[in-house]
Amino acid sequence: MPITRSRPGTITFSWKSRATMYAISFYIVATVVVLAVGYERIMILRSIKKFDDYIYAILFVVFLVPHFWIPFVGWGVAHQVAIYKTSWGKFQVRYYRVTGENLQFPNLKTQIVIISVGCLLLAVCFLLSLCALMDGFLLRHTTAYYHIITMINMNCALWYINCKGIKIASQSLSECFRRDVNVECSAKLISRYRFLWLNLSELLQSLGNAYARTYSTYCLFMFFNITIAVYGALSEIVDHGFGFSFKEMGLFVDTLYCSTLLFIFADCSHKSTLKVAAGVQDTLLGIDVLSVDRPTQKEIDHFIQAIEMNPAVVSLKGYAHVNRELLTSAISMIAIYLIVLLQFKISLPKTEADS
Repeated sequence: MPITRSRPGTITFSWKSRATMYAISFYIVATVVVLAVGYERIMILRSIKKFDDYIYAILFVVFLVPHFWIPFVGWGVAHQVAIYKTSWGKFQVRYYRVTGENLQFPNLKTQIVIISVGCLLLAVCFLLSLCALMDGFLLRHTTAYYHIITMINMNCALWYINCKGIKIASQSLSECFRRDVNVECSAKLISRYRFLWLNLSELLQSLGNAYARTYSTYCLFMFFNITIAVYGALSEIVDHGFGFSFKEMGLFVDTLYCSTLLFIFADCSHKSTLKVAAGVQDTLLGIDVLSVDRPTQKEIDHFIQAIEMNPAVVSLKGYAHVNRELLTSAISMIAIYLIVLLQFKISLPKTEADS
């Protein structure tokens, strides 16, 4: 995503920036490679007559699709993402003014480097394993997939890092709030922390809104890919039994890979949302309201009401809530489509299914 840091604490996006020009140039070169490989994959797809092999061959075409939505889900949301990242700088300034200390993210830079290198290595290992296990996936075809799989991995890593940042900020805020309340519990203090917490809650909500396009398409890609891969594996088992052929293993690798990325995406959001309100709410409920004055009691009530009226939810602009319930919904949807595909397979005449 071609966003740049124009000055400390300010992230911007411009269609005329060097980062954007570099991104467009790289995209054009990559598009040539993707179109060349995509044409060969489509020709292979058109030559297939057997239903199961046709579904199996679709996987290789589906993995090319994310390349073509980069301008829409990447560059198209860059302005909103720049605003979201800039709001982090404003939050850190408010955090310092309220708590008296800087918001620290220990070892975050090191983790980002390790995760980034890991995403690249994982993409290489994943594609080479598919090339070795799955028939018809030539080594030269992998050149069109490396940047796509790396991008998918990076999207998951980016979401994880954003959620981890919110989780760390939530824990730090709750610890500072507990410390300051134990020193002096006043209406002014409660009010300042209430506005700071509301700012953090807005950051959590704006995370989903800023990346709504990116991760809506990300989820759709994962759902479709898992469905096709699981169907392919089950179909092989139905036809040939538990033989654990290379084809089955390749499909299981694809299923495990996509399922793991989807789990990380949903689970890190779930853990972050739990931390946003938990620590602060425990501190508020632990205050002895009989030992504080009336204005402080009112501020405590206002703070609790603010937490209830602003639930910690990551929403992709209302299309989906990103939490563990997303996983259960995905499993239900995938199961329904698998039943439909398997019923269709069973209903096909034996000669037609094999031809």
